[in-house]
Amino acid sequence: MNPFDELRKLTHLFEGEELFQSVEHIPSSTTPEPYKRLLVHEHHMTVTMEEFHHCRVDVHVLQNKSEGETYSREILLTREGTDRVVQYGLVQFNFEFVTQAVKDEIIRGQTPLGRVLIQHNVLRHIDLGAILHVQAAPRLAKVMNFEPGTWTYGRMATIFCNRRPAVDLLEISTPLS
Repeated sequence: MNPFDELRKLTHLFEGEELFQSVEHIPSSTTPEPYKRLLVHEHHMTVTMEEFHHCRVDVHVLQNKSEGETYSREILLTREGTDRVVQYGLVQFNFEFVTQAVKDEIIRGQTPLGRVLIQHNVLRHIDLGAILHVQAAPRLAKVMNFEPGTWTYGRMATIFCNRRPAVDLLEISTPLS
């Protein structure tokens, strides 16, 4: 996988301003803590963010679209019951590999993706594709509520559902001090 081709594909799912002023692909081994703990793993970010922030997270769907069995959405995860953003995400899901109940719950947009897959016992494996060091452009900084030009870290990954590549993800952590 060329991480920049995959990044371009995900960031162009929706019309709008660019998300990043600069992007660097970095080896997972050089990712600094606490980002390494947050990003360099093969677990759902929902679970990882909840453990790190010591609370559940809520999902907020900023945009979504469907084309056949492909569903895409731009989301924020916030600390439960607050507006405090912990993660930005872009998701492209191929619904061919999940049940109608899973599809319906994901489209409703009220439960984070990882929790939906866990609750429905979907056989899944997460393949970490790339770790990114990103400098936020004004659009990303605005939705995540920090200053443009701020650097943070993220990852791209693929979730295999029932042994099939079903979900491509871009997940960006809120800057941590």
